[in-house]
Amino acid sequence: MTPLLEVQNLVVEFPGRRGTLRALDGVSLSIAPGEILGVVGESGAGKSLTGAAIIGLLEPPGRIAAGQILLEGQRIDHLGHDAMRPVRGRRIGAIFQDPLTSLNPLYTVGQQLVETILAHLPVGPAEARQRAIALLQDTGIPAAEQRVDHYPHQFSGGMRQRVVIALALAAEPQLIVADEPTTALDVSIQAQIITLLKTLCRQRGAAVLLITHDMGVIAETCDRVAVLYAGRVVEIGPVQELIHHPAHPYTAGLMASIPDMEQDRERLNQIDGAMPRLNAIPPGCAFHPRCPSAFGRCTQERPELLPVGATQAACWLHAAEGHA
Repeated sequence: MTPLLEVQNLVVEFPGRRGTLRALDGVSLSIAPGEILGVVGESGAGKSLTGAAIIGLLEPPGRIAAGQILLEGQRIDHLGHDAMRPVRGRRIGAIFQDPLTSLNPLYTVGQQLVETILAHLPVGPAEARQRAIALLQDTGIPAAEQRVDHYPHQFSGGMRQRVVIALALAAEPQLIVADEPTTALDVSIQAQIITLLKTLCRQRGAAVLLITHDMGVIAETCDRVAVLYAGRVVEIGPVQELIHHPAHPYTAGLMASIPDMEQDRERLNQIDGAMPRLNAIPPGCAFHPRCPSAFGRCTQERPELLPVGATQAACWLHAAEGHA
């Protein structure tokens, strides 16, 4: 099957007075139509930056310095602001962390939905309003015909995020980029929102790039997972394979740090150290200062993704004889 989205060797840089910082360094991934791909990693790994680059919302002076982003085989990374507008919304929808910042407080949710629908679909105002009400109903908002005329502050946090999901789906996009869609919500509401997003996208055949640091969300939702560390993909593969048989020491550390309710232990496992700053990324494998399995080669040569069973991992532990 032809991928819906392909990210090929993406490099994102931030020029500054003291030099250029490389925030994404050769990120490659793909999403098939209808697939849910999780992107996971610690804060600062480059997850949100990957999503922002895909939807053309990099904050200046950030720029795509190399690589390509292809949507159905067509490049979109080099499109200007005006050319990107029909793509963003119509073909790629976005859901962000905080629903309060995604919604305009001066307009009713119905006005915002109708504006989005009219901008991207060939329908009139009356049909657009009916579509807006239907979207609110689909996202589980009760009394949608009345609530369509309410303002964002009249909704709870969970209901606001449902409105944001309705906005992302309003123009029937092929791909949804969901950047930490449950971070600002109560734990009890998070599962509802993730289930809703998964169900609606399955029904509509939309693919999802789900950016999160919550491995529980990944396990429940995704088909495949890409693990980012210091702006690089260190492992990618089917979700169950990564959870039960992680091939990269960083992935193994992430999995071990998840509390196990069946085990009685006094301390949680952790990955010692911290993510390196962009101006101090070590040579070789960026994870080697924190890695319990590091050896000489790890400090000198950067590993590329290598096949490890059903997954791929950028780790010299899995180098074949010919690579070693």
